[in-house]
Amino acid sequence: MISTQNISLQYGKRVLFDEVNINFTGGNCYGIIGANGAGKSTFLKILSGEIPANSGSVKIEPGKRMAVLKQNHFEYDEVPVLDTVVMGHKELWDLKLEKDAIYAKPDFSEEDGNRASDLEAKFADMDGWNAESDAAALLSGLGIKEADHYKLVKELSGNEKVRVLLAQTLFGNPDILILDEPTNDLDIQTISWLEDYLLDFKNTLIVVSHDRHFLDTVCTHVADIDFGQIKLYTGNYTFWYESSQLALNQRTAANKKAEDKKKELQEFIARFSANASKSKQATSRKKLLDKINIEEIQPSNRKYPAIIFTQNRTAGDQILEVEKLSMESSDGYLFKDLDLFVNKGDKIAVVSDDSLAVTSFFQVLMGEQQATSGFHKFGQTITKAYLPNENSSYFESDENLIDWLRQYSDGEKDEVYIRGFLGKMLFSGQETLKKCNVLSGGEKVRCMISRMMLQGANLLILDEPTNHLDLESITAFNNSLKDFPGTVLFTSHDHTFTQTIANRILELRPDGFTDTLSTYDAYLEKKQLEVVG
Repeated sequence: MISTQNISLQYGKRVLFDEVNINFTGGNCYGIIGANGAGKSTFLKILSGEIPANSGSVKIEPGKRMAVLKQNHFEYDEVPVLDTVVMGHKELWDLKLEKDAIYAKPDFSEEDGNRASDLEAKFADMDGWNAESDAAALLSGLGIKEADHYKLVKELSGNEKVRVLLAQTLFGNPDILILDEPTNDLDIQTISWLEDYLLDFKNTLIVVSHDRHFLDTVCTHVADIDFGQIKLYTGNYTFWYESSQLALNQRTAANKKAEDKKKELQEFIARFSANASKSKQATSRKKLLDKINIEEIQPSNRKYPAIIFTQNRTAGDQILEVEKLSMESSDGYLFKDLDLFVNKGDKIAVVSDDSLAVTSFFQVLMGEQQATSGFHKFGQTITKAYLPNENSSYFESDENLIDWLRQYSDGEKDEVYIRGFLGKMLFSGQETLKKCNVLSGGEKVRCMISRMMLQGANLLILDEPTNHLDLESITAFNNSLKDFPGTVLFTSHDHTFTQTIANRILELRPDGFTDTLSTYDAYLEKKQLEVVG
């Protein structure tokens, strides 16, 4: 349905793509993956025609319509919300405008009547009479209230604008759908709605996302960008990751016989296929893994940071006690009368419909805010390390990364020692001499993780730790927290991150709280049953 022929792109000496040839066919969903800076978003822009390649071409099957998630959140500010969605189908919208313009003429001629008749027929063939109701259904599914459908886009919040643009992209069942980070700014319920919608999407879907649960749910294939090439693999992200790690381990096992390697891979595919049959994916997609050629599975060349949290001191039994803690804002309570006793080794996911409630709770614990009422007390053996959601205040100086990190070392100040913690987060050589005030969002978070590892704390407090990180860093972070023997309080919109780490869910509400000893999926299932009931 859409393909590339010898696509090459180079910026100066940096080669992003070198004669890339790839075919994307109907009925499949392709997850584009690659390290930060590999060119994922750039490749989508080449496919959509937004930017040209240095050489090569993109071919789209004749007559097929492409829809691309817009990144300019101000483009439709002066347009009503419902109209903005319908404008996603340009041909239909242009028909409507021309038809309406003819009917508005004061001197309506016979020729106008004939033209209007032709337009009405085309409009009906394109299901134009259901356009507004279809657009409204998309908006409602994405969490835009019906009362807001007739407002101008500029009257909505930033998060709501993102949802309107997503509805615009989905509208009219495009033949080729290109989505760059579609789950950004969506809550868990809306992401679940989008996953269900895309599972029913029968055409070609190409997506970039750092949300592994989303990729696992919707993707039939993974397109891996590495070393200027794009390799296509059957299966979702987790299958690609686990199979590539297995292949990497096999490559390092020099004495392993070829037939043993093949048997191990075949058993892995069979096991994964059985698990996939129980997943959310559509029936036609469950059988894909059964057709995999063993030769398709290759070790990944991707570098993963070495995130290792150690405790300089093992915590005692008294971790954290919270009693009748409340926090009020100008709009009312963020949370109220919170009672909490944290046990040693707890890994608590803190959730709320209002992210400000969670951030405020963490800031109260860290002494950055004063609670409205109540108190909290940490055990005497507790040492804390904090990863805030907003970290810009940590990076205002022009120090290099070595000097920046050195200031957080209470003991060892040796440069080799400091470089070791930066190296674990993939800062090496000249990169360690970068000025900290010119770092990207992802680089800042990796520096903050280096700082946390250096502290050797026994209690970690993490506010949206996966923001700005690539899939490799998220995966390494995820694995490190699963293995961490200490206590963790965290919040994250990353479903897989939360499900695989948390053994306890704390929900903050303006009228109180819920403390549940369960996994994240069990908590969500219980909430869904309560809504249905």
